[in-house]
Amino acid sequence: MIRRPVTEVLVKPAGPDCNLDCDYCFYTSKSQMFAGQKTHMSEAVLEAMIAQLMAQPVSQISIGWQGGEPTLMGIPFYRKALELMQRHGHGQAIANGLQTNGALIDKGWAKLFRDYHFLIGLSLDGPQHVHDHYRSNRSGRGSWRKTVDAARLLLDQGVEVNVLTVVNDYSVRFPEEIYAFHKSAGLNFMQFIPCLEAGSLDPPHLAPFSVSAEQYGDFLCQVFDLWLADFVDGAPATSIRFFEALLFKYAGFPPTECTLLEECGSYLLIEHNGDVYACDFFVDPEWKLGNLLETPLIDLLNAPRQVEFGRLKARLPAGCMVCKWQTLCRGGCTKDRLRNPAGAGQNHFCAAYKTFFPYADSHLQALVDTWKRKTGNAKVH
Repeated sequence: MIRRPVTEVLVKPAGPDCNLDCDYCFYTSKSQMFAGQKTHMSEAVLEAMIAQLMAQPVSQISIGWQGGEPTLMGIPFYRKALELMQRHGHGQAIANGLQTNGALIDKGWAKLFRDYHFLIGLSLDGPQHVHDHYRSNRSGRGSWRKTVDAARLLLDQGVEVNVLTVVNDYSVRFPEEIYAFHKSAGLNFMQFIPCLEAGSLDPPHLAPFSVSAEQYGDFLCQVFDLWLADFVDGAPATSIRFFEALLFKYAGFPPTECTLLEECGSYLLIEHNGDVYACDFFVDPEWKLGNLLETPLIDLLNAPRQVEFGRLKARLPAGCMVCKWQTLCRGGCTKDRLRNPAGAGQNHFCAAYKTFFPYADSHLQALVDTWKRKTGNAKVH
């Protein structure tokens, strides 16, 4: 059996620790798993992780630093990480990305990111009334101003910034306003994440900030129209991750978003203490694979438990198997299926996909047909 190398990891160096207190965050509650522990990564764990990654005979490795809030570790931590990459590496290309709320970003951070070509994901839900609706600091004050200031500083310093926007029960009402705001701020690379959390399991129901499938489907259609209207000479002027991943799929290439893959489990989630989990959304005892100080990362990626996790995505209910759009959505994110309060194994956002795919299908196919004519590429959907 061919063993897969570890080419992508998500790392939580500060664990679930965060300087904000966003109502809809699913990760800060993970602090209960590490009660009594210092949730900041030690140099020993950092070096062991990097040494294992760099020892592999691969040409490129992607490291995504997340949280909680990863900037709580301070600039020296990342300088040390970069030093260790140079010490243990042997010519690999290292793609560093960091997801932040922006509250601590200053010129020092911007210089680090620019000098070492970090791709920054900035959590920004849109204009102030949308962003501050659920995203507040520990004192209950809105975080919008600091996030917008961080965006401006990073862009002015030449840092590549993607904006990550959570689509919740409030923000879903303002697709045009959010899209226009991001563009006006110079944030032309966008990712929209639908919010789904359970309010309780007995009886099962959604948390009040979750977005319904019907609302999310309408949101996608409206944003898709805005994205299409911004095409210039057959190319998009703005980048929206979900739409571009679909274009890849229509063109016959693997999609660039894991939710659209037939199986998942291609990366590892590494917590501050070296514990390794199957996925960012499954940091639970059930899906703990081991600890990198005890078991090499490559063994954990290829462990039967991780293989089993990846195959869960392909185990779809019977209704999915006869659906016209199944080869596109592939059941969506495993989290939105297994943790759907409605149960029955169906993705919570199934109705959203059944609204959006028929709406966008002919447009996406036409875009790919135009691309094929221009490039002479023979790949087909």
